Amino acid sequence: MSATPWISLTTDYGLTDGFVAACHGVIARLAPAVRVIDVTHLVPPADVRRGAAVLAQTVPHLPVGVHVAVVDPGVGTARRGVALATPGGLLVGPDNGLLPDAAAALGGVTAAVQLVEPRWLAGRVSSTFHGRDVFAPAAARLALGAPLAEAGPPVDPADLVRLPTPTLTVDDEGFTAEVVTVDHFGNVQLAAPARLLDPLPAALRVGSPGSEPTRPAVRGRTFADAPADGLVVYVDSADLVAVAVNGGRAVDLLRVDPGDVLRVSR
Repeated sequence: MSATPWISLTTDYGLTDGFVAACHGVIARLAPAVRVIDVTHLVPPADVRRGAAVLAQTVPHLPVGVHVAVVDPGVGTARRGVALATPGGLLVGPDNGLLPDAAAALGGVTAAVQLVEPRWLAGRVSSTFHGRDVFAPAAARLALGAPLAEAGPPVDPADLVRLPTPTLTVDDEGFTAEVVTVDHFGNVQLAAPARLLDPLPAALRVGSPGSEPTRPAVRGRTFADAPADGLVVYVDSADLVAVAVNGGRAVDLLRVDPGDVLRVSR
């Protein structure tokens, strides 16, 4: 990949410490002309699935560049640090399931390497801060146009760690889907493609499988399609089915967490 002026950062580092600034600083020292987009640093700590979802749903809308993601509860262990090439840019981070969905969103992995070349890393690599000492310097060098193959030995894309496929079952009455993420507004995103709403009526029921009573909901296009404090089932900006409350928080009303399942039925 040729030089690119863009690096993005997605982490669970928070905003109360100096972790994010340290990563910015490493990039600025090595590639001062590169611009950095902070996607978020508020991924819940160690929540790899949430980080993967945020990354995959964001990178298609960013400039072509190098996308660094660090949600890394296994930092310092035998888990690999990797860099992945795709038709839509490069991805850098831990090999723990965080990157493959984003790679798919950018056209699929065309090459992958393990980040072990000493010249690409900090002189002293902390066992607990690979964002600063491994991923940020590697990203800066890639942004400057350094060849991916120089970063370390190749990795078979088929051997990359992948997260389990979210639960999804479909029947004549509706579908049951895993909660993928809950956003800042309390909207509940499901592992269900938009097309699953097509055969369903305007009046729906939503609830946890096997629990009664289920709650009434409307199939809508916007939040305002439901009455105040009512549930609406809609297609969100990632083209997935989601559940919201008009003027409220669906996550609180439905009492679900990522990894739980919800049933949407006629």
